[in-house]
Amino acid sequence: MRPTELLMEEHRAIERMLRIVEEVCRRLEAGQDVPAGDLEAIVEFIQVFADRCHHGKEEDLLFTEMEKAGIPRQGGPIGVMLVEHEQGRAHVRAVKEAVAAYKAGDRSVIPTIVRNALGYVSLLQQHIYKEDNILYRMADMHLSEEQERQLLEGFERVEQERIGPGRHEAFHALLDRLEQTYVHS
Repeated sequence: MRPTELLMEEHRAIERMLRIVEEVCRRLEAGQDVPAGDLEAIVEFIQVFADRCHHGKEEDLLFTEMEKAGIPRQGGPIGVMLVEHEQGRAHVRAVKEAVAAYKAGDRSVIPTIVRNALGYVSLLQQHIYKEDNILYRMADMHLSEEQERQLLEGFERVEQERIGPGRHEAFHALLDRLEQTYVHS
C-alpha cells in the first residue's frame, strides 16, 4: 500500500463523520435534542483522528518528503493545505467551546455549533477533494519507493505515539454507532 492510499482510506472515515455532523446539525436546527456526549465524541474524533493523526501525518511527514522531492511548501498546494488545516482547527475550537456551554444547559449556543460545524464540513469536503485529486497524485509522481517506505513506517509511529494502540479501531466503532444513531435511523 502506498502512503497516499492509506491517507485516502482515512479520508473515507473522515467523510463518514462529516455526514454524521451534517445530520446532527440538521437535528439541532430542528430543535431536537442531541446528547452532549455525542457532540463531545464528534469533537474528539475530529481533534484526535482527523487532526492529530491524519493531518499530523501530512504536516510532519508527507509534506516534508514532498518538499524534499522538489514541491514547494509556500505558494503551492502544500501551502494551501496548511492554511486549510488551520481554518479547520479554528472551526473545531469554536465548536468545542460551544459544546461545553451546551453541555451545561445553554441552548443559545446551538447556532454557533451549527455554523462552525457546517463550515468545517464544507471546508473538509473541498479539502479532501483537492488532496485526493491533486496533492496525493503529485506525491505519487514525485516520491521515491524509499521515501514511500519511510512514510509508511512514520505513519505507523504517528498512530502509536499520537493516538495510541487500539484508538483507530475505537474511532471506527464510534463511527458505526453514530451512523446508526444519526444517518441510518
